[in-house]
Amino acid sequence: MSATGGPPTPLKAIPAFVAELGDFAHELSGLDHVWRVLFPDAAGRWHHVYVSRYQDTHYITHIDGGSDAAGLAVGPDDAVRALSGLGGVSDRLLRDDEPAAWAWAPLIVDARAWLGQVRRDWVRANKRVQLEYPLRYRHGIVPHALVRASLPGFFRLDEALGSAATRQFVQLVEGGHFLRMENTTRDVMTAGDYFEYCRIAYLAGRQDDEVVDDVLSGREMYRRFADGRHEGLLDIDLGSPQAFADWLDGRHPLRTRGGHPWEIKRGGNTTHIDLAVSRSDGHGRSGYRVELRGESIGRMVETLRMFLALDAAGYPIGIADPEGVRRRLLAQDSLGIIPAYATPHRGHQHFRRDQDVFDVIYYDDLGRYKRRITPFITWEPLPVLVPHGV
Repeated sequence: MSATGGPPTPLKAIPAFVAELGDFAHELSGLDHVWRVLFPDAAGRWHHVYVSRYQDTHYITHIDGGSDAAGLAVGPDDAVRALSGLGGVSDRLLRDDEPAAWAWAPLIVDARAWLGQVRRDWVRANKRVQLEYPLRYRHGIVPHALVRASLPGFFRLDEALGSAATRQFVQLVEGGHFLRMENTTRDVMTAGDYFEYCRIAYLAGRQDDEVVDDVLSGREMYRRFADGRHEGLLDIDLGSPQAFADWLDGRHPLRTRGGHPWEIKRGGNTTHIDLAVSRSDGHGRSGYRVELRGESIGRMVETLRMFLALDAAGYPIGIADPEGVRRRLLAQDSLGIIPAYATPHRGHQHFRRDQDVFDVIYYDDLGRYKRRITPFITWEPLPVLVPHGV
């Protein structure tokens, strides 16, 4: 049923909802006008509908994924079109008898009814949102140490690395090891030197299900395990400092572009391991900074083992954000809590850098320890829907 008592007419209700949003204050995202509408349906289930207006078109998305329907675009002529999975707008107008229109119909009816409640008493309506919106759909942060101490079987980076190696790395950070340039940079480097770094790293980071033949050279290991898009690094003179310098600085005739020469262990955008070399002053006039990067929780132990082996062998080597790695090992960081509908992939990027979030979990992951842990969670504010003129 519609808010007025008659059966909902999907394509009329959708532009009407967009028009009614004009009565409420919007946020800005760049130049887009944005409304975030959190509301319960007739059965008491909560929903989050996100509406953005770009130029003269409104885009509507059901954020919490409770609807099977694709997003919608409402043009200035009230024409309604479906959005593709990639966010593109269909050229074809949506029809009243299509499943997408009827999937949205009850949601839009309930959203419009909620707007009516906000108009009548916006404080009371927003208070209900603050009190009743499910915690499993919210973003928050929680002390890592509390979760580690509460959940049996929770993954511990320090235990996976081992107590001795954890203690060794922590002592390096606390002793200022990474602040001394001689520990992370070298004056001269060749491709042969780089591949020797790789050989030590591959052997130290070897996984239980991975075969690394220790009779292979570092160059051969790199050919086998790296990304493959080496930009000519495999082909330059192994023993020439000038050839490596020219290659790194983009002057070597064999240097190509568009590859991933530092990706020594393959993975996704955030789940690979890099052994990167850069100019220590950033301008191509000095020595070489060598750094391992493998921040994802699935590659951190592997990366740390590589680092410790290279350091033990006397090779100058750094690691990305050593202070952050120390905090993760000691559980002095925070875990990000992400909504149930969100993917963990890059979930930590939602949080500010100063919040020290490196890894994320779902609220439901807390299981029977929710009552114990919830008081320690700092939740992000929920949007407050305010009528114009307040």
